[in-house]
Amino acid sequence: MSTAILTGQPVPGSSIESELRSLGFDVRAAADAAEAESLLARVPSGERVAVVDARFVGHAHALRLGLTDPRFPLAAIPGAVTAQPAARQALTRALARENSAAGTTLVDSLADRIVEALDTEVHRPELGSLVATVPADPQARNEARQAVAAVDDEAIRLKSAVKARDGFFTTFFISPYSRYIARWCARRGLTPNQVTTASLLTALIAAGCAATGTRGGFVAAGVLLLFSFVLDCTDGQLARYSLQYSTLGAWLDATFDRAKEYAYYAGLALGAARGDDDVWALALGAMVLQTCRHVVDFSFNEANHDATANTSPTAALSDKLDSVGWTVWVRRMIVLPIGERWAMIAVLTAFTTPRITFYALLIGCAFAATYTTAGRVLRSVTRRARRTDRAARALADLADSGPLAEGLARATKSVARGLPGFAAPAVALLGGLVLIATAAFTGFGGPLPVVGALVYAVTSGLAVARPLKGPLDWLVPPVFRAAEYGTVLVLAARADVNGALPAAFGLVAAVAYHHYDTVYRIRGNAGAPPAWLVRAVGGHEGRTLLVTVLAAVLTASQFQAALTVLAVAVALVVLVESIRFWVSAGAPAVHDEGEPA
Repeated sequence: MSTAILTGQPVPGSSIESELRSLGFDVRAAADAAEAESLLARVPSGERVAVVDARFVGHAHALRLGLTDPRFPLAAIPGAVTAQPAARQALTRALARENSAAGTTLVDSLADRIVEALDTEVHRPELGSLVATVPADPQARNEARQAVAAVDDEAIRLKSAVKARDGFFTTFFISPYSRYIARWCARRGLTPNQVTTASLLTALIAAGCAATGTRGGFVAAGVLLLFSFVLDCTDGQLARYSLQYSTLGAWLDATFDRAKEYAYYAGLALGAARGDDDVWALALGAMVLQTCRHVVDFSFNEANHDATANTSPTAALSDKLDSVGWTVWVRRMIVLPIGERWAMIAVLTAFTTPRITFYALLIGCAFAATYTTAGRVLRSVTRRARRTDRAARALADLADSGPLAEGLARATKSVARGLPGFAAPAVALLGGLVLIATAAFTGFGGPLPVVGALVYAVTSGLAVARPLKGPLDWLVPPVFRAAEYGTVLVLAARADVNGALPAAFGLVAAVAYHHYDTVYRIRGNAGAPPAWLVRAVGGHEGRTLLVTVLAAVLTASQFQAALTVLAVAVALVVLVESIRFWVSAGAPAVHDEGEPA
């Protein structure tokens, strides 16, 4: 239960008390600052508390934005301030200072005076046309009430439930009605987590339909996949509509999109197999390409999260293009965001074959990856920006270096200091190419892939031997992902035995989950996964070396079994730790927006 302390003389006809109760507050009245301080001391330390001026006039949604958002320890709007338990002491100190300094300020509202006295950062939500004010006299109160009546705050609330920047398909074909589904869910007490889970279950049923291999199953799979996407949009809109952000919701929303899409790939591959068409290599290739695309996005954004002096002419050109209406939608569509991608997959599943679906997906994603990566490389080489230690640490965490690479990094640190600025991604790329080439162009069971993996381990250590602050160092993590995933794909294909590629699919899915989990922890400012977890799963270079050794010493059928065991082991370790973290109190209370829909 939350507590709201109404300060000052109550105003006849005011609805502020009922509005606060509707937002879940237990309302108490205080005549002055001294009584407010006394009431504040009686509120249990584990509860949210708000101080609100009894003369407040404004929209209910303005109060909701200012007083109930769980993401911010301290928040304020004109005439009201709130503190979560983590910021309770700051509010108490500010009220005590205001109480001792009574009469020395020109600010009339106690809540506003408390905000001025706070010694820490206060979140102030963007209200737009919403009204939130403390009128000084009856005339001002009447004018404020008229302003409230002139604006439909429910319409604004619905509009704000939709992400400001979405893809073309989502903006014009999903959001116009999904926001009303979100409101319907909110009015019936449903939570974003329940809608997210429903979206996952729908997608898994779609994957099951695709796995039947029948035309009816494929049509049903396409329809269900689109409905799953509608629910996927609805859960975020419900979270924004009702401000229901949570730690568990962050984990569910961050991981279920990938689980849904990759499970659907597996369903398509199983359905194709029923028609004697083996497309597991295409399914795994699509997953590898899609994951590497995301890692490019994550790495570039983290590298430039707090970079200074962005003077890139490429960025200026991009901003100029965005000022022309139609180019915005074209550029958002060609990068094939999740909405366009899932719509394409759903339609092709219903009307063509899994093989055609994967071909189209691979071509589309390859073009999108080339377009976005080329643009980001141009931005990076033409901008004059200084990367921070935080960015370098984030890239190092995204690299997922294990004990072997870290030891080699320490051993080659003096060599790395003398290399040019572009050396890190170049060395990483060289090692990755050697690794994949030895796996692809030699027979299965030979020793050369092991030699390639050892070379890859050395180059991986050298690539991260110095802080990743170079203009193109954000390419290092995606190069590592492509090398590791690509090697598993190539070796499984070269084994040429039933079950090898599905086992490789499972292994890459488990490792990719670990990498996505790392991304979302960093996004939530919670740091990388614990060091013991990275050591336990070997790091990218350790896993790659292990897979090449297994391919060298085992028969093809034994290799398939080993990949299956390895996939299960990695999945168990990373899932247990991930679930432990995301359901713990220490996880960040965010609802990740993910890629533009």
